[in-house]
Amino acid sequence: MSINLYNNIFRALSSTVRTVGAGFWLALIGSGAFFSAHAHAGGMPRDEQERAEMRVFLKAAIDKSDSFADRFDAEVWLLDMSTRLARFMPNPEERLDLLRAIHREAKRAQLKPDLVLALIQVESRFDRYAVSRVGAQGLMQVMPFWKNDIGHPDDNLTDVATNLRYGCQILKYYMQKEDGRWMQALARYNGSYGKLWYPSLVMDAWRDRWYAGDL
Repeated sequence: MSINLYNNIFRALSSTVRTVGAGFWLALIGSGAFFSAHAHAGGMPRDEQERAEMRVFLKAAIDKSDSFADRFDAEVWLLDMSTRLARFMPNPEERLDLLRAIHREAKRAQLKPDLVLALIQVESRFDRYAVSRVGAQGLMQVMPFWKNDIGHPDDNLTDVATNLRYGCQILKYYMQKEDGRWMQALARYNGSYGKLWYPSLVMDAWRDRWYAGDL
């Protein structure tokens, strides 16, 4: 999706989002009130058929080898994003470790790493121990029932690599289901399909902080 196309979509959002603007929503997220009152679980299926389809997709992804190497051409991206991430994570080594993991898992799932960063900002503000009111866990707020569904009950969703693997593959599933339409896929990820408030939050964060080329 080009930035111009996103701007067209943004102008067409609901009157509430247009009235209060991105600053209000992002401030609400920062206060913590968003998680207690409005957080939805990442990867919550709408029905049993979707849950069954997603179980097969996610199990295949989680069971594959975890041996991935960073590419040399990611180094420029890492340095750039490290500066942007400093607001949320002051330790430079921790920032680079997280960014390498995000870049690896996003690329593996054929997602834009900068969009995954925007999603994480909205979901957890980069707190690996975040837990929502409905029990979603970690950076990408993954629901723990998926661990049993795919036969990995001992997986730790507060582990960065594990959480990113689940979250990126769940988003990839919804991207495929929506034929590459970001707004709809993001709404499905959040469990708010048919509404625009959550996709607009992610796309605002992407445009304002993480933009690194068109989607």
